[in-house]
Amino acid sequence: MSPLAKRAILLRGWRRWLAAFAAGAVGALAMPPFGFLPALVLSLVPAIWLLDGTAIEGASRWGALRAAALVGWFWGFGYFVAGLWWLGAAFLVEADLFAWAMPFGVLGLPALLAFFPAFGFALARLLWLRDDRRILAFAFGMTIAEWLRGHLFTGFPWNSPGMALGQSLWLMQSASLVGLYGLTFASLCIGAAPAVLLTGRTARGRWLAPGLAALVLLAMALFGLWRVPAEASATVPDVRLRIMQPNLPQDAKFNPRNREPIMRHYLTLSASRGGSGGAAPTHILWPESAFPFLLHRDPASLAQIAALLEPGSVLITGAARMDEPLPGEAAGKFYNAIQVIDDRGTILSSYDKVHLVPFGEYVPRFLDALIRAVGLRQFVHIPGGFEPGERRAALAVPGLPPAAATICYEAIFPGGILGDGPRPSLILNVTNDAWFGRTPGPHQHFAQARLRAVEEGLPLVRAANTGISAVVDPFGRITGQIPLGVEGAMDASLPVAQPATLYSHSGRFSLTATLVICLMILVVRRGRQSRF
Repeated sequence: MSPLAKRAILLRGWRRWLAAFAAGAVGALAMPPFGFLPALVLSLVPAIWLLDGTAIEGASRWGALRAAALVGWFWGFGYFVAGLWWLGAAFLVEADLFAWAMPFGVLGLPALLAFFPAFGFALARLLWLRDDRRILAFAFGMTIAEWLRGHLFTGFPWNSPGMALGQSLWLMQSASLVGLYGLTFASLCIGAAPAVLLTGRTARGRWLAPGLAALVLLAMALFGLWRVPAEASATVPDVRLRIMQPNLPQDAKFNPRNREPIMRHYLTLSASRGGSGGAAPTHILWPESAFPFLLHRDPASLAQIAALLEPGSVLITGAARMDEPLPGEAAGKFYNAIQVIDDRGTILSSYDKVHLVPFGEYVPRFLDALIRAVGLRQFVHIPGGFEPGERRAALAVPGLPPAAATICYEAIFPGGILGDGPRPSLILNVTNDAWFGRTPGPHQHFAQARLRAVEEGLPLVRAANTGISAVVDPFGRITGQIPLGVEGAMDASLPVAQPATLYSHSGRFSLTATLVICLMILVVRRGRQSRF
């Protein structure tokens, strides 16, 4: 055993916790926008050694499990603080109201999310082996924890370790087979495998796991090279998209007094030429929450939109909308919506956001009374917050194939964006990342939405207030983009969808089968070690 590995294994108390925190923080460098893949190794290898050290924590198995959970919590706390610090920018949009709560977002949320790695490390410790198969135990425990993080309490699969492989064009193609959580399992195995180089007792014990990890990484790259065609994707005929990125600061969007300047800004940008050679767009896209007023109740603004549009063209825009109040109610229910408007100013169809952001767009009902009692509210200026839409269904847009509509962070949920009914032919995402300024947050958001295109074999069309607006083909290639923090309009064609991917057909089955096989290997091997 090398002195470096031995020193990490023998760490105790606060030194072990500090090492775990530092290792987790380094892992955030593997996430967008940095994409430094070796950081995954520098983060996971110490995690394996620290877990090795928990084997001699006390005399009982429960002592080792408690020690492993603590290591996992500090590792996760470092990972999430370093990867999600940019959330603090949202508390400064209305600093007079929310700046005091910044520590709760920057430190409190990571502290809560860290309980998932704590569970993952403890589960791995329960299945721990003395040989190189302990890498499988770690990957198994953490993949289960990541799946739970993506589903429990409305889910938050942000910066799952699979995103370390989900940024490279060649490596991300494996998501079409196994999705984000399959990439997560692979990332954990590949990143942790070098730990045995310095702890193996024999040459085989030292090199087998890293060698297999290198072969898997090579196979993923070769699959990606084979899958992505050399030529550009075919495009849907007679569809000319114009994506408008206004780059408005969030505090300006809040103020109803800015309604006229905002509309002029939108109309001017949307009327500008975006590089289409003079051809008028058939579809104009505006971002999420585009207006500081209710568009569907503003005939003057609808008339301005009608005047902007060429005959037969439509506008697709994010907008808050309100139902008519029921008898006895002072106001109707509010929804965060996408609305489709034709050249007569008529709203043709709408999609209401189903997966709302807790505390940002609504307050959980069991906490609502408490929060109001102390004078707090959610970030969005909507009385009572938004209501969730009833269900996911393809959005009907004249001149476009059926669209899987997603608003803001709905696009980060793998396997959850297509909804009911026939398979759509594109993913439509409108978002407003102005809350987070020029931080890693908008880059991470775009990277996750881009991976959905590869998983489902569908093109992605994305309109963002401050960026990143883009068109992505079904292979994850960016065919047009407006960078973060840039004002402008972009004209683009719509790539044709690919046939449904293996992940789209049976993604959950492939992940389940992988984890079941992994668990069987661990249980059988652990039984043999116990008998020995």
